[in-house]
Amino acid sequence: MKRERIKHVLSIVETGSSITVKGWVRTCRKVKDLIFIEINDGSDIESLQVVVEPKIEAYKQLAELTTGSSLSVTGTLVESPAAGQRVELNAEEAEIYGLTDASAYPLQKKRHSFEFLREIAHLRPRTNTFGAVFRVRNSLAHAVHSFFQQREFLYVNTPIITANDCEGAGELFHVTTLDPLKQNKDYGDDFFGKKASLTVSGQLEGELFATALDRIYTFGPTFRAENSNTSRHLAEFWMVEPEAAFNDINDNMDLAEDFLKHIILSVLDECPKDMDFFDKRIKPGLIKNLEKIVSSKFERMTYTEAVKTLIDSKEKFNFKVEWGCDLQSEHERFLVEKKIGSPVILTDYPRTLKPFYMYCNSDSKTVRGMDVLVPGVGEIIGGSEREYRLDLLLDRMKELNLNEEDYDWYIDTRRFGTVPHSGFGLGFERAVQFVTGMENIRDVIPFARTPKNLKF
Repeated sequence: MKRERIKHVLSIVETGSSITVKGWVRTCRKVKDLIFIEINDGSDIESLQVVVEPKIEAYKQLAELTTGSSLSVTGTLVESPAAGQRVELNAEEAEIYGLTDASAYPLQKKRHSFEFLREIAHLRPRTNTFGAVFRVRNSLAHAVHSFFQQREFLYVNTPIITANDCEGAGELFHVTTLDPLKQNKDYGDDFFGKKASLTVSGQLEGELFATALDRIYTFGPTFRAENSNTSRHLAEFWMVEPEAAFNDINDNMDLAEDFLKHIILSVLDECPKDMDFFDKRIKPGLIKNLEKIVSSKFERMTYTEAVKTLIDSKEKFNFKVEWGCDLQSEHERFLVEKKIGSPVILTDYPRTLKPFYMYCNSDSKTVRGMDVLVPGVGEIIGGSEREYRLDLLLDRMKELNLNEEDYDWYIDTRRFGTVPHSGFGLGFERAVQFVTGMENIRDVIPFARTPKNLKF
């Protein structure tokens, strides 16, 4: 008989049909001669109750089941007399696949700390919280693709191994076949014949495709060797980076706002039970806040206006605010949570704070960069209009001591048929963290990569 996923079983309107379900035991208890098994297959946050009577051939074995064991059950779906559940399955046949030693199984039916669950990340998807996290993550990924595909953006896979540092921060993981203990390395003898690293961004390669195919997006892993152990940083994470030719900074802001609203709406629509769980158990008021963001018009504000607003507020910050400073999370959150009360898009940052590829404004002090700030997180999207004027791009590269030869292929897009274009980047885990209300970014990626942590 065809197996039914529990998600669909729970939505069946008519009872009386014979179905087969397979999954893992959440609880197993015996009341008089009846055995009640709570089974879950990961498709839904709710489990299905299976009722076993003594007439079942495997009755004695089923009575010994413990949390974590796996089995298949075939039976008749009936209305449940118990409160809190609409249907249950009266078992007729059952097959046990794998038993679990209750004394050794670390996931008993009780509340576990997230710190403990990180130590057993290979088992934590079996919990309610992490099952919900990864169903929402899946829904968000689908929403990313649907948003750009509906707008005729082409999905492009950019390299994971690169010779370029897009952000210029130098926080790179190097890739080499040379002896790591050798002091003076000749990279001409290395596998690629030059110094290589894991990518920090697919943006530069994305620009190449946008200047040929009009509009593209990338969605892939990126890596930064930033020695940071905060709840907001990972060494390996996923980035969504669209790039569109003939788009200026205003087009870019509109696209970012529409994109963020689309993925939030998609999750609220596709994962109502999981989002209700997060709203009740993880961050009360989460759904209301997300709905408010979707219905809001994102405020537009320049960096200069933001600095003046922060200074005039007389708020006491841990980091001093002055023109030219890099705004911290506390500054960003003050703007969106206390001052404006809705998402804000900051633009026109000091040139000294931003990478070489951002369009320089006529004041020669600022660039057409943008950051989308949301309540509870601060920056969630960063982007810019790109510098498409060849002479000004070369000036910026000289200013930052970048070797033109290393970027010759990139400069060609400005030599041959240059056009205005813009793009942005969304840290996917930051988005999952924001939508679920989870406090630690290590809890929204299957296996976190952080300093001194490479267990799985």
